[in-house]
Amino acid sequence: MKHLICFDMDRVLVDHMSTWQFVYDRLDISNEDAFNLYNQGKLDEWDWLKMDLALIKNAYPEITDSKLRSLCEGTPLMDGIDTCLRWLIDEGHEVAIISGGMQQTATDIACMFPSKQAWTRRWGGINRHRGMDTKFHVFTNGWLEKNDGSIDDYGRYQVQMNGKGSIVTMLQRRLSIPKNRTISIGDSAGDIGMFEQSGLSICFNPWDEKPVEVANVTVRSRNLLDVLEVIKQYIIP
Repeated sequence: MKHLICFDMDRVLVDHMSTWQFVYDRLDISNEDAFNLYNQGKLDEWDWLKMDLALIKNAYPEITDSKLRSLCEGTPLMDGIDTCLRWLIDEGHEVAIISGGMQQTATDIACMFPSKQAWTRRWGGINRHRGMDTKFHVFTNGWLEKNDGSIDDYGRYQVQMNGKGSIVTMLQRRLSIPKNRTISIGDSAGDIGMFEQSGLSICFNPWDEKPVEVANVTVRSRNLLDVLEVIKQYIIP
């Protein structure tokens, strides 16, 4: 029976504290204070996103969309990611990435699993750059490109700190999948909304203990094969 599996990205699919921080490191800039406030739930994503883009553009006024996308290349992925996601897709389940992280990195991950459909603009879709669609549903934050290829002051804002649960609910309605056949995997307090809308919630590689108190299962490792085993136990009778 088909299930909906929703993944956070940073520290879950990606073996790095933040896909934004990965780009910061490559640009030799830092936004550590704002990032910590975000993970503690003390800064909303809209202000956090605008601060991130302003930081990048102030440090590098000539930054372009293509340059920023190239800086996302090489983001380290979590061990076991290919086997875990491929099993879910091959078994016919619906997979979603719901994250405040960089949309380009989520696109790169989603494009590991292309669909046979030509790219089309859709809610939960990926960037057109790839020329193909994906089997995934992707909801992330990031930047917007101007007509001249530069970066807009206002970003792409799809995922709110306390809004992940509403995205899960929307996907459940769209895909006709109930809560008891929904699984969510996250690492921080920002993922609690997903946990509350899921039949099985997995706190993986926890950032702190807040999500641990809410999750059904905690997996303290950095290998998604451990998560896959928990999922299989839930899905397979």
